[in-house]
Amino acid sequence: MVQTNYQGAMQKPIGSGFTAQSTSHEVIKGIDLTGKIAIVTGGNTGIGLETTNTLASAGATVIVPARDMEKARQNLDGIANVEIEKMDLIAPDSINEFTEKFIASGRPLHILINNAGIMWVPFRKDKRGIESQLATNHLSHFQLTAKLWPALKRANGARIINVSSQGHQFAPFNFEDPNFSHREYETLQAYGQSKTASNLFALELDNQAKKYNVRAYSLHPGSIGGTELGREAPLELFQNMGFLDADGNMLPEIIASLKTIPQGAATTLWCATSPLLNDIGGVYCEDSEIAVLASDQEMSKGVKGYSLDQTNAKRLWTLSEELTGIKFNVK
Repeated sequence: MVQTNYQGAMQKPIGSGFTAQSTSHEVIKGIDLTGKIAIVTGGNTGIGLETTNTLASAGATVIVPARDMEKARQNLDGIANVEIEKMDLIAPDSINEFTEKFIASGRPLHILINNAGIMWVPFRKDKRGIESQLATNHLSHFQLTAKLWPALKRANGARIINVSSQGHQFAPFNFEDPNFSHREYETLQAYGQSKTASNLFALELDNQAKKYNVRAYSLHPGSIGGTELGREAPLELFQNMGFLDADGNMLPEIIASLKTIPQGAATTLWCATSPLLNDIGGVYCEDSEIAVLASDQEMSKGVKGYSLDQTNAKRLWTLSEELTGIKFNVK
C-alpha cells in the first residue's frame, strides 16, 4: 500500500543530521545538480536569492522569474547558470506567458521552488476579487505549477517545494469566506490562511503526482533576519506581537532566535535535494528535517493537523481550480 501524509501519517523526523543552525551549503554538500533545471520564484531577494545561488553553485541551471527585471539583474549579477525571465505573480496573464515560453522550450523541470510571498499587507484584492495574500502566496503558485506540469512530468524525477511558514498556525483555511467578503480583515489571519493553503496544496499534489515520480513538500524556513517580508507592516504590529519595544527596537530574545539567510534557505534546499526524501513526499518540514505534528497550543513547533487534512486538501484543490479558472489534471 502506497502511503500518503493525509492526517500527518508521515510527520515524523527521519534523522537528517541537520539542525536549525545548518546552512544552505551544508545541506547541499556533496550533491551534484549538473544538468538539472530549477525555477525559483522570488529567487532574487532574501532566502530566494540564497536558494538560487546555492542551487547554481551545485551545477543546476536556475531560472528566476521576476517582476522587476533590473533589480533581479543587479541582485543576481555574478551568479553563473542563472536565467532571468519576466513574470508578475499577481498577474495571471504574466504567469501564463512565462510558463508557455518555458514549455515551448521543451526542457524538463527538475525542481520548482514556490518561494515568493507577501505578509503583513493591508487589505487589497487582485483584479479577480481575490484577497492579495491568498492570490500571491497560494493561487499564483497553484497556477504556475499546473502550467508547468508537463515539464515536471518530463523530468522523470522532480520535486516541488512550497515555502510555507509557521504562520500557517495563525488560521485554518476559511472555505466559507476566503476573500474576507463577509468578515473583518485581519492581515495575520489572511497570511495564516494562505500558508495553510500552501501545506494543503503540497499534500494533495504529492498524492496525485507521485505516480509520475514527482514529489511535493511544504516547509517553514524559520524566522529570518534581513528579508523584505515585513516591508509593508506598521511598527505597531511588530510591537503588538512582542517583537519590538516601545521605542521600535527589536528585543534581544527575538534577535537571538532569528536565523541568518543561509540558515533560512537550508530547509528549502534540503527538501529539494536530499536523498533521504526519495521515497517520501507530502510532508511539512522545518530545520532541515520532517517536522512533528504541532500541539494544541496557539503557536508551537511543527505542523497543525488541519493543514494536513485529506478532506481540506481535496476541497482546496477544487476551490483553487474554480478561483483560477484552471483545471489541474495531474496525468
